[in-house]
Amino acid sequence: MKQLVCTVTNDLSYDQRMIRICTSLSEAGYRVTLVGRKMPGSVPLREQPFRQKRLSCFFTKGKGFYIEYNIRLFFYLIITKIDIICAIDLDTILPCYGVSVLKGIPRVYDAHELFCEMKEVVTRPGVYRFWKRIERFAVPRFPLGYTVNQPIADAFKEMYGVDYGVVRNVPVLQPLTIPVKKEKYILYQGTVNEGRSFETLIPAMKQVAAPLIICGDGNFMEQARALVAAHGLGERVIFKGRILPHELRDYTVNAWIGVTLFENKGLSNYYSLANRFFDYLQAGIPQLGVDYPVYREINNQYPIAVLINDLSPDSIAGQLNRLLNDELLYKELQQNCVAARTIFNWQQEEKKLVAFYSTNT
Repeated sequence: MKQLVCTVTNDLSYDQRMIRICTSLSEAGYRVTLVGRKMPGSVPLREQPFRQKRLSCFFTKGKGFYIEYNIRLFFYLIITKIDIICAIDLDTILPCYGVSVLKGIPRVYDAHELFCEMKEVVTRPGVYRFWKRIERFAVPRFPLGYTVNQPIADAFKEMYGVDYGVVRNVPVLQPLTIPVKKEKYILYQGTVNEGRSFETLIPAMKQVAAPLIICGDGNFMEQARALVAAHGLGERVIFKGRILPHELRDYTVNAWIGVTLFENKGLSNYYSLANRFFDYLQAGIPQLGVDYPVYREINNQYPIAVLINDLSPDSIAGQLNRLLNDELLYKELQQNCVAARTIFNWQQEEKKLVAFYSTNT
């Protein structure tokens, strides 16, 4: 049984994509270990069909964290039996590269996004130069890899000459009974980071007669709370913090509308295909999204969302109110969600994942 190690910088509990990937590869016959970090607020790990390892660090953010974590990760990987190593995104790629060379084992790059094109990177010249140097060095040395959609795969091909596959980040298909919803609430689930349009979404809620529930945490949380306070929306915008995946599903299926918004700053946002886009679809809830290429392509096949280019508060509020009040539109989008569930689900995507590893490693 081949030993496969995947590396991330999060604390493992909330990473639904990696839980799905590692579960599928374990069921395909690999002995999988998912390595992350232990954080001050980390909850106990739930039992999974794969091994989980958290590394402890003194630093919790910034340059100090990345340097310390990569050093600790390198030494952990050196003393661990590994047959295949998979770096998840750019922030763990260097130790994976070094260990794969020293051990003479295959290495794989799983790119969840165009890391250097995220808003929090591309808008900071010094930070961008740092990560871009790492990307230019490492990615061409990872000829094996996959990412979440074709435009990102094409970008890697154009920049570095690598031919990466596509494994979309979609939920497991589960039985769905759409509940009777006593309250119409709007849901944002996922990382609360820069570039997710909170600067305009939160003010928009002054014009919307429904609460916004935010399930998640991230580098924009402090600013998001400040925006809520500044606009007097403490009773309208509710922060739930990070919710474990098995508990998050209840919030999702009971929501009326989902929100998937990204500022058009950096190609990572423009070419994004967010987890929550498919989470809402699988829960049978229409959503408000951005009219960017990948979302538009899917929405043209199965109209499940209202897509917008104008991310001003007035535009967001107008379309949220439309979804709250236009019963015919809402029912049409909801029915399309139910139909699309059988197409966009993990049972379909995992076939490509397993085929990738069986063919290339």
